[in-house]
Amino acid sequence: MTFRRPLAVLLAAALTACLGSVDIGGTLSGLPSGSSVTLQNNGTDNLTLTADGSFTFADAIGDGESYSVTVLTQPVGATCTVTSGSGTVSESSSTSITSVVVTCTATSSISGTVTGLASGLNLTLLNNGTTELIVPKDGAWSFAGTVASGTTYNVTVKAQPIGQTCTVTKGTGTYTSGTATAIQVTCV
Repeated sequence: MTFRRPLAVLLAAALTACLGSVDIGGTLSGLPSGSSVTLQNNGTDNLTLTADGSFTFADAIGDGESYSVTVLTQPVGATCTVTSGSGTVSESSSTSITSVVVTCTATSSISGTVTGLASGLNLTLLNNGTTELIVPKDGAWSFAGTVASGTTYNVTVKAQPIGQTCTVTKGTGTYTSGTATAIQVTCV
């Protein structure tokens, strides 16, 4: 029978591919409550997670193929990083690779409010003596970018507005969830 041999070879190849497939996964920690992070494996297999714990991508990887896990979409209020997120599946791999580690760290902008600033005047603030921000009016302000939990901040007045004195309250500290967003600047 001429069809049996090619069919047998095709079936054997299909079974080898199935048996050589490895699930890719790992653990997620530090995701803020109510947030989500989207991971991606090899640029196509997306996985959205909403809680800490174990995860596994939907698409298994075949023997000899590489995997590369990245963060596609960061959660609001945190930055997530991937360690042990890439490698190549080998014959010695078990049926699953669970060594991918995704760690999220809370982030926030250094921000606050200014009150009492006279119309038409500017206030210049500094964070840690280097990052400058010009505040043109009363209300909310925010330094560009975000900082991770554990980062120190020290907001001071670099240049007082003409004819006014502005003071900073709650301008120094180490960022933990929410502490770098309640800085108050009062001008008189």
